[in-house]
Amino acid sequence: MAFAFQGDFVVKRSAEEVYGFLADPTRFCPLLPDFESMSATDASHYTVCLKVGIAHIRGTATVKMALEEAQHPRSARYTGKGSLARGTVEIGSGFELEAIAEGTRVRWSGTCQVFGQLASLAGGLLEPMARKNIQRLIDSLQAALAPPPAPELAAPPAPAPIPPPGDAVTG
Repeated sequence: MAFAFQGDFVVKRSAEEVYGFLADPTRFCPLLPDFESMSATDASHYTVCLKVGIAHIRGTATVKMALEEAQHPRSARYTGKGSLARGTVEIGSGFELEAIAEGTRVRWSGTCQVFGQLASLAGGLLEPMARKNIQRLIDSLQAALAPPPAPELAAPPAPAPIPPPGDAVTG
């Protein structure tokens, strides 16, 4: 069972900043829905563990990821293979960045192919769940890449109340 997804969004950050975030798995992996852990083998290989729950199938997916292509600060492409309860998965994802007046346009794409009993048992539930999780990830990425809020200027202290005429202030 195979799925393909794509989309884009704009963030008010430079392409350099966005690339630095998206090309660093220690920064973006914790945003993955149902993230459990990540360990790096080297600068371009790492393993991600995610909680999986589809119908009555529950467990942890262990996915070995590789940064296959990186063109700093324009694009990157990842591939991965993993095992999960009653099945295996192959994934691919990537992004292309374009500097625009508003900041940076992020064009993203992803593919996923599920094999084994998981594909036949979970069948029609996989694609809607994948779409929901991808939207959660994109929402989290946009929030993480949003510029920090401008510091609020402190309001000047309110002036001391002026006593009405005839009230005596003694000290």
